[in-house]
Amino acid sequence: MSTLAALSIRRFDARDTHAVIALWQQAFPEYRDATKPQRNPHLSIANKLATQPELFFVAVLDERVVGTVMGGYDGHRGWLYSLAVDESLRRHGIGSRLVAHVEEALTVRGCPKLNLQVLSAKSEVRAFYESLGYRADEVVSLGKRLGELASIPAA
Repeated sequence: MSTLAALSIRRFDARDTHAVIALWQQAFPEYRDATKPQRNPHLSIANKLATQPELFFVAVLDERVVGTVMGGYDGHRGWLYSLAVDESLRRHGIGSRLVAHVEEALTVRGCPKLNLQVLSAKSEVRAFYESLGYRADEVVSLGKRLGELASIPAA
């Protein structure tokens, strides 16, 4: 059976926490950097569970979490976050399925446009999204840290 045929996508459950953190630390090296508290995976999960938890999905293969994606929608634009696929299973269509899943969930909510951000150094990630029809918008992304993270330099 192909990887895609055996794969299921479902909402995140708190029991997935350890598996999701391990996957994120593999997929996003910055989550392993203790000098970047804004990249705390526990905080990311807690924040998502407090805001639109129904848009936090995991891909499961043989009862193992092998991918994640988060969506968000503010009534104006949608956002895609934290797309991750287990290193050993990349290029099998799991990431594409996760993106399609969150796109459908946002479409059902009436979302007219989906945005995402890619670190400029990650050209292979940008190429993946471009293969799915995403294009660079003519915008500049600005950011400002708030609260206890305000003193951390942007990176």
